[in-house]
Parts: sequence; structure tokens; C-alpha cells
Amino acid sequence: MKPRQRWRKYLPAATQFALGGLWSGFLVFYSRSASLTASWLFVGTLIAFLVGNEIFRKYHSRLVFATLLLFFATYSYAVFTVPVVTHHIGKLTFLASGAIAIFAFLLFLRLLVALGRKRFAPARWQLLGGTAVIAIAMNLFYFTGILPPLPLALTKIGIFHSVKHTGTTYQATTEAQPWYAVYGLFGRPVVHVASGEPISLYAAVFAPIRLATRITHRWERYDDESGHWRTQSVVSFPISGGRDGGYRAYTIKSNPRPGDWRVDIETEDERLVGRLRFTVAESPTPVTTSTITLN
Repeated sequence: MKPRQRWRKYLPAATQFALGGLWSGFLVFYSRSASLTASWLFVGTLIAFLVGNEIFRKYHSRLVFATLLLFFATYSYAVFTVPVVTHHIGKLTFLASGAIAIFAFLLFLRLLVALGRKRFAPARWQLLGGTAVIAIAMNLFYFTGILPPLPLALTKIGIFHSVKHTGTTYQATTEAQPWYAVYGLFGRPVVHVASGEPISLYAAVFAPIRLATRITHRWERYDDESGHWRTQSVVSFPISGGRDGGYRAYTIKSNPRPGDWRVDIETEDERLVGRLRFTVAESPTPVTTSTITLN
């Protein structure tokens, strides 16, 4: 077998292996950061690319298919990496990530032209059209809140009767919950509160070292009459990255009315990091609670 024929045989397999590794890594990073409530479509897209990379392996020998897969991988990598390097997240950082990905990809296309102008020419418009579609889709994902807020990730969240910062730990008082409510399988936590008793939402958000941004706790109650969630209070505060377990903080809601509640953990550009749903029930007397340590 001639060396050139040997390369043609093995390069598609190498391409499939490399892209498969990238999709696997992206799925881990993006799903860790994603709240499936908002980001299920993008996570599903990553899963589709991961599965499709295996099913359509024969297409890796086709220029357009393999090149557009590479562009989507480059764009996804830039969205994750640029905030880590710049220590900032937000609209400008995302747009800069896209610009870097497109610039790098155009350089790659110029390399393809230099290596094989005759083969590239028939596929030129397909490549440019596919590139435009992917770039537009990524921007739609971002500005509609579907794209996970990388590199932030929710590491812990819980609703408690009270939370107190003690030294390097947080002490919380909580009431016993059924196991299926704790894991959110068939129900949601129920917090029984006496008249005038507050409740506290604790959350830890991971961010890379030296990254500084703002996080918002948005408390909402479901209005049965209108059928909509109504914002009850919004608390925003700065966080700094670097702690393995995430930046820890809690907010308090005084005199919560009985009903269905949720608290959204959001970035400063209003992307959803995480969400906790729970129910507040009225109790004539304070319920029995226990104290736990939140590390």
C-alpha cells in the first residue's frame, strides 16, 4: 500500500477518535454547568454530536462534514476557555469567544486552500454556509439562555430554616425530608414555617481562580390565580473564584407565604446557573429541626 493511500485510510479514523474525545469532554464540562431546565436543548445537541460522531463514522472522510464538526468543536472550546483566560464572563466575553473561534477557523480554511485548492473549491459555499449556521445557532443559544453559563457551575444548593456562617463553615438548621424529595425524584422539599419565621437559601457556585462576577438569587412564588411565577425578592452579590467547593453564600426570605416557591441562581447577564423548587407550608408552631454543617 502506498504511503498516500495509507494516510487516506487512517486519517478518517483518527479524526473520528479526536472529535469523539472532544465531544465527551464538552459533555462533561457543559452538563456540569448546565441547569437542564434551561439548557436541555444544548446538552441534547452535544449528545447528538457525540452519538452522530460514532454512527456516521464513514462521513469523516468527507471534507464538509469533518470540517464543520471541527468548527463547532472550536467554537464550544472557545466559549469555555476565553472566560478562564480573561477572568470575566458576560456578553462581550462571549462575542469575543465567537470572534476568536471564527478567526481561527478561517485560518484553517486558508490552510485547506493552500493544501488542495481543487478539492476545496466545490465545497467552499457549503463550508461557509455551514459555518454561518453554526455561528448563528451558538448566538441564539446564548442570547435565549439555552447555552450553559460556563465556566460557572452550581455545586450545592438547599433550602433551610436558617443558615449561619461560623469560621470556615456554614451551620444550617433543617427539617427531615423524604428521600425522594431530597433528590428531587417524585416531589420537592417542604418547609414548614411558623408565623414570622424566615427561611434561607444556601448555594455554592464554582468559578475558576481569579474570575470575579456577580451572582443573583431570585426568589419567586407561583401565583395560582394568574398561573405565573412572581418575583418576590432579588439579591445580587459579587463572587470570586478559586475554591474547589464553590463560592458559598446564602440569602434570607422573611415571612414567606405558603405555596410553591423557587429560587433561581443567575449570572449577571441573567443566565440560569441552577434552580431549586420547594413548597412552603404553614405550621402553628416551630417544627423540630437539626443542625448540619455545610462545608
